[in-house]
Amino acid sequence: MTLAPENLGNRVLVVDDDAALARALSVNLRAHGWDPTTAATGAAGLAAAATVRPDVVLLDLGLPDMPGLDVIDGLRGWSRVPIVVLSARQLGDDKVDALDAGADDYVTKPFAMNELLARLRAAVRRAAPARAEEPVVVAGELRIDLARRQVFRAGQEVRLSPTEWALLEVLVRHRGRIVGRQQLLDEVRGPSFSVETNYLRVYTAQLRRKLERDPSHPRHLVTVPGAGYRFEE
Repeated sequence: MTLAPENLGNRVLVVDDDAALARALSVNLRAHGWDPTTAATGAAGLAAAATVRPDVVLLDLGLPDMPGLDVIDGLRGWSRVPIVVLSARQLGDDKVDALDAGADDYVTKPFAMNELLARLRAAVRRAAPARAEEPVVVAGELRIDLARRQVFRAGQEVRLSPTEWALLEVLVRHRGRIVGRQQLLDEVRGPSFSVETNYLRVYTAQLRRKLERDPSHPRHLVTVPGAGYRFEE
């Protein structure tokens, strides 16, 4: 069998609890030049994504430990890796929910292997210019693990509320760049946020108290007057 040159060495992470299907996919993917890794749970898939750094993720929505949408959300917290959903769920709402959560494509079971391979190739081509993210960001005494959603300060884990984490995550993903107030509100979409930008001041102040050595003179969570906020390493 002749291998398609564009596939050679591309890493694909298969997250599916159907062991027989995962094995069959691995055999077929390897035969077509891909480098597959499998995970049977959402937690294992998220951990593998942080270590393997796949070029594309093939994700089943019906996982035993967590909804597939939570896996998408976990990946999107730190990575733009393309995600192709592979699911037996054929309802339109499931597809819309997956795509809205951040999936790039949706393939229903049963499927034709040639079509699946074409979808994977297309997903990798579209994502090719932006594959340089790191799951762990170190800034001074802070260690921020975007894949596992954990923050450590001087070696001690810092507990953040969901809204505090969402705000930090957006700023860290755009580290070194100004993020406008409205963009922050749009991206965070936390239950405590509204169109009122004063929420940003409240939650930024809380983050500074937890993460900055001197909250009144922040080193990392910087306010840019009249523009927004910036995370500095």
